[in-house]
Amino acid sequence: MKRIVTIQDISCIGKCSLTVALPIISAMGIETAILPTAVLSTHTMFTGFTWADLTNQVEPIAAHWKKENFHFDAIYTGYLGSFQQIHQVRNFFEQFREQGTTIFIDPVMADNGKLYAGFDLAFAGEMAKLCQKADIIVPNITEASFLTGMPYKETYDESYLKEMLRRLAGLGPKYAVLTGVSLSPDRIGILGLDCAAGEYFFYDTVRLPVSYHGTGDIFSSTTVGALMNGFSLPDALKTACDYTMETIRVTVANPDSRSYGVDFETTMPRLLQLIGKI
Repeated sequence: MKRIVTIQDISCIGKCSLTVALPIISAMGIETAILPTAVLSTHTMFTGFTWADLTNQVEPIAAHWKKENFHFDAIYTGYLGSFQQIHQVRNFFEQFREQGTTIFIDPVMADNGKLYAGFDLAFAGEMAKLCQKADIIVPNITEASFLTGMPYKETYDESYLKEMLRRLAGLGPKYAVLTGVSLSPDRIGILGLDCAAGEYFFYDTVRLPVSYHGTGDIFSSTTVGALMNGFSLPDALKTACDYTMETIRVTVANPDSRSYGVDFETTMPRLLQLIGKI
C-alpha cells in the first residue's frame, strides 16, 4: 500500500483541510499520514473559533519519523500559516524526498483577488520559493497572480492563462495547474502545463451558481489520491473536477452546507466508481 503525508491544519468541525484530506485519500486506498500545523475548533467561516498553533511540533514529529525510517510516496501540502511553517516544510522535503516521491503543493493563501488575512506579499514570495521544490503546484488564479507578479483579472482569455502558466513554470515545478479556470460563464475547470514538454492540458465541467468552503481541499485531495492510484496527472485532475462538482451538486439541497462545506461523505461511492474501486 502506498503512503502519503499531508501537511496542513485541522478543523475539528468543518469540512476542509485535514478533515477532508484524510477520509478522501484513505477511501481511495492510500495510507494517509497527517502532520497538523494547527488545530482549530471549527473552520474560519464560523465565529469565535479557537486556534492552537502546532509549529513547535512539526520538527519533533519529523525527527521521530526520520528515526523510524518512514517513507512517503507523496508529500501534499495545503494551508501553511507562517513563514516558519514554510521553512519547516522546505526542510521536510529535504529530509523525506526520495526517488519517486511526488511533491504536491496547493499554495493556499488567496482568493477573489486578495490575500487571506495575515498574509502579505513577502509571504507570497516565500511560497513561490517553496513551489520551486514541487513536482506539481495547483494555485487558483489569485494565488498564481501573487506567485508570478502578474495582475489579477476577473475577466480573462486563454492567452492570459497560458502566460500565467509559463511564469509559474519559471518557478521550477514539473507541472503547473491553474484551478477555478472559467472560459465561459457556465463552465469551470483547470488548465495545466507540462513544464518540460511545453504541453498544455485543459478540462472543464458544468459550473453551478453556488460557492462552498473547502471545495479546493476536496479537489487537491482527490487529485493526490488518483495520482497514487496510477492515474496520469490530466486524468487525476479530470477525476478531481468531476468528483468536486458532484459533491457540490448533491449539497445544494442541504440548508446547513453554507457553513459546514460540501457533503462529500454522501458522494464517496461515486468517487470510488470514478477510480475503478467499485
